[in-house]
Amino acid sequence: QLVESGGGLVQPGGSLRLSCVASDIELDVYTMGWFRQVPDGEREAVAVVASSDGDTWYSRSVRGRFTISRDFAKSIVYLQMNNLKAEDSAAYFCAAADYRTVVRSPDFYTYWGQGTQVTVAS
Repeated sequence: QLVESGGGLVQPGGSLRLSCVASDIELDVYTMGWFRQVPDGEREAVAVVASSDGDTWYSRSVRGRFTISRDFAKSIVYLQMNNLKAEDSAAYFCAAADYRTVVRSPDFYTYWGQGTQVTVAS
């Protein structure tokens, strides 16, 4: 089970940290990804961390602004989002894939959280 939190309304240029608590999903076994989706849009990967070696991948639109990290002791995956822009507004989802390397397609992910809404507006 995956449960996200931390979304909300923030002004452009602001920051948010999303959290994803993983239950019965081992973060050193599952590759973890953060995805986002806007209404009538496709779900896209924005950040992924590989289970095997912690290798990370970021979409071009968030690279340099977002950081994905894992806390093994707490079984939490974070997405630190800085310098937020209006185009970052979306529902954000945490997901787990039974792979050892970075995978970006939603098709590879087995487990999904319920999502948390991020709105960037002044």
